[in-house]
Amino acid sequence: MSRIKYYYDPKTCKYERYQKSKWDVVLNALGFFSAASIIAVAILIVFNLYFDSPKEILLRNENKELKLYYQLMEEEIGIMSQMLGDLQQRDDNLYRVIFETEPIPSEIRNAGIGGADRFKEIRSKGLKQEQLIISLKSKVENLKRQLYIQNVSYDDISEMALNKEEYWASIPAIQPIVNEELINLASGFGNRLHPILKVRKMHTGVDFSAPKGTPIYATGDGVVSDVKTVFGGYGKYIEIDHGFGFVSRYAHMNEFKVRKGQKVKRGDMIGTVGNTGSSTAPHVHYEVIKDGAYVNPVHYFFKDLEPSEYEKILELASKENQSLS
Repeated sequence: MSRIKYYYDPKTCKYERYQKSKWDVVLNALGFFSAASIIAVAILIVFNLYFDSPKEILLRNENKELKLYYQLMEEEIGIMSQMLGDLQQRDDNLYRVIFETEPIPSEIRNAGIGGADRFKEIRSKGLKQEQLIISLKSKVENLKRQLYIQNVSYDDISEMALNKEEYWASIPAIQPIVNEELINLASGFGNRLHPILKVRKMHTGVDFSAPKGTPIYATGDGVVSDVKTVFGGYGKYIEIDHGFGFVSRYAHMNEFKVRKGQKVKRGDMIGTVGNTGSSTAPHVHYEVIKDGAYVNPVHYFFKDLEPSEYEKILELASKENQSLS
């Protein structure tokens, strides 16, 4: 209950009751609302300084999620880039070697997309995480471009494969004996210690150790061009002319299962493992000759090996141990 106010009136020499005017009421109301507004604004400022609003909490959590997804995308792009690199390496060092065509130049594979204004639209928005977005988009575009180039390369290889069906069947592309566990490769291609002369000599093929009588198979389609027996050296050996400049040789055999001039298919049995000629243990010495030059046969074991198996046999063949012949 509001107090009643009085004032002394000198004219009447009495205390008269104070009556508020309309302006007094308006001014009092304005003063009250002004003070209340100032206090409310101060409370709001203090609250905002020390407490997050529900909207700010929501945005903060959303930013955390976005950062997490960005990191996951970065990791995925890294994994995809690594996988693409493996495909590119296999393309250049295996498939294109097989088809005798030049690998794709690195400047083409790694060339960036030109233009300084590529991200003009993103820059114009004035985003706080502008560099983060541009970096991710740039990586994605580069990956897409490399994938496109790799896809075109595989199209070219597919066309070469279709046009060279006979060539493909003729390549000596499997191991000459069954070697599922990859433990039979005893010595690789290159300079090796000769088992008899005890000096380092060029080993022109690879040695597969196996028990005497183990089947030996033709590694590609062709015609048996030679079936010979010599004392020392290769001992009993067979040569197959695959055409297209490829010749394969199988030495130190025990017995022959084909004759000179006979046509064979990849996987046909041509003889058995022996220990003839200059040999220190039962094995088959296997060579691949391309255009008159000895080449590493391991590079052609792509028909019966998975990528991981191929890497393992490459590692085994690279060891500089003693050859068996």
